[in-house]
Amino acid sequence: MRETVAVWLKDLVVGDDVSRAAWIGPLLGGEFGAVGRTVPRGYGAYARICHPTADRDGWPTKWSEVAAATGRRAHPLMQWHSLVGSSDPVNIAGSTWPGPNPQRGNLQPDVLIALCELLDVHTATPEDCCFCLWEGYGWLDGGPAPAFTAEELSRPRLELPHRSYLLLTGALAAASKIVRPPFRQSPNLFWAADRAWCAATELDFDSTLVAGTAELIDAILKSPAFDAWPVQPDDSLAADADTINAIA
Repeated sequence: MRETVAVWLKDLVVGDDVSRAAWIGPLLGGEFGAVGRTVPRGYGAYARICHPTADRDGWPTKWSEVAAATGRRAHPLMQWHSLVGSSDPVNIAGSTWPGPNPQRGNLQPDVLIALCELLDVHTATPEDCCFCLWEGYGWLDGGPAPAFTAEELSRPRLELPHRSYLLLTGALAAASKIVRPPFRQSPNLFWAADRAWCAATELDFDSTLVAGTAELIDAILKSPAFDAWPVQPDDSLAADADTINAIA
C-alpha cells in the first residue's frame, strides 16, 4: 500500500487501502436520519454526544439546560431547533436562545480529545486507527497552503452511501492533530482496527454518534466531559424526529 505523510498532520498518513472500511457499508441502513445509517449496526450499545453550546456570556451549557430555560423537554432524540423554538432546522431563524448554536459536522476539539482518551482504553489497537475526512472540504486542496499534496489527493476515496472520504491512518491520539489550527475539523468517521468501536460526526448532524460495547457507552454517558444520551440504531435524528418538542 502506498502511503505518504500528510503535509500538516505528520502523525497520520494518507493511504489507498480503502478495503479497511469494507466492513462498514453492509452494516449501515435504516430510515432517513436513523442512527444506524451513520454508525454501523451490530454493536452492543450506542451514544449520542450533543455538540457544545454556551449561554450569552460564553459559559458552556448543556442542551438539557437550554431546554429548561426555553420551556422544552430534554430527551435523547431532541433537536436543537425545536429546543430553541425555531421552525427552521437549517438557519435556526427566530431562536429564543441568546447563545450560539452548536456546530454541525464538527466536534469541538476539547470534547473530541476527551472522547479519544476514553476510546483509547476500550480498544486493543489504539495505535492503529482509521480516520475519514469528507472530500468536499475546500481546505483539503484550496488556498495558498493546501492541506494535502496532489499525490495524496489522488488516492482512492472511501465510498459510503451519500458520502466520499479521504482515508487517513495512524494512532488514535493523532486525531487531536486534525482539530488543531488552522483547520479545526474533527474526523467525520473513525474506528479502531479491532473494530471495538466506531464514531461518526455526520456533516448535517449537530451531534456525534458512538457505537461500541455497553461498557464503553456507559462510560461515555457517565462522563461529565460529554453531553451524552443513549440511543438505538433505529432511532431517528432527522430534523422532524423531535415529536416531544414539535414546533407547530
